[in-house]
Amino acid sequence: MNTPSMPATETARLNVDEAVRERYSAAAHRPEPALCCAVEFDSRLLEIIPQEIVERDYGCGDPVRHVQAGETVLDLGSGGGKICFIAAQIVGREGRVVGVDCNDEMLALARHHQPEVARRLGFDNVEFRKGRIQDLRLDLDQLDRHLAAEPVRDARGWVRLEDYAEHLRATSPAIADESIDVVLSNCVLNLVRPQDRRQLFAEIFRVLRPRGRAVISDIVADVDVPEELQRDPELWSGCISGAFREDRFLAAFTEAGFAEVELLSWQDEPWAVVEGIEFRSVTVRAWKGPPRRAESTSGNCCGPSCC
Repeated sequence: MNTPSMPATETARLNVDEAVRERYSAAAHRPEPALCCAVEFDSRLLEIIPQEIVERDYGCGDPVRHVQAGETVLDLGSGGGKICFIAAQIVGREGRVVGVDCNDEMLALARHHQPEVARRLGFDNVEFRKGRIQDLRLDLDQLDRHLAAEPVRDARGWVRLEDYAEHLRATSPAIADESIDVVLSNCVLNLVRPQDRRQLFAEIFRVLRPRGRAVISDIVADVDVPEELQRDPELWSGCISGAFREDRFLAAFTEAGFAEVELLSWQDEPWAVVEGIEFRSVTVRAWKGPPRRAESTSGNCCGPSCC
């Protein structure tokens, strides 16, 4: 089976996680327009969201428009919380929204404004959890509390920490199996290390309920990104170096077990061109469960059920 990612050896000399963490930590404190492309959202849904969050939102699409009332929504790489706060208005009192991010500064920004957004909305149906989107079982808030009480000082302590992490995954997962109606992500999957991407798609599939769906906006490239670009930390954190090749991005959902994959939007003009390679935004919807053979679909279906 082909993997949806680039070989891990191509980024061996670059700490992808650290490059992304540093840039997005800074972007939580000051706007950085160069991070991904501008997206127009329904202005009515932005009215209750503090301007500080709107200014520090970085994405390449609008997956939240495909959410419905009453649903349970998971936003991967929720950052300052903009997508979560928009989704909260759409799902309403009966719905629920969970944002997952591993960046402390971004989480602090979202959590700081959450009470005010809830007050303006009239109810509180949003929560933010610290975690890595490729490991949605591990609650990093709980792990942080454990480390504060029992710091790792030697190899034996490291082994105990790993054992405790496995205990958390098994007994109190951050996101439980089949607990989510819709998984959203806005220009975040490309920031995950290549060697973690198979697990990333498996985790999206795991947390979705039967007939649940993933709606993902991300940056893709028309050809494989060459090794020299993958070694550039600025291009990684800027959503360039980690861009999926278009066909491999769609194939990744099928390989993870999704029965039906639709291309909802594809940017005609590239967002960026680097060394002749075109990078553009796409939005994909992937369904978990039996194909909807008797139902009409929007977009271009790319799954085995209709191709």
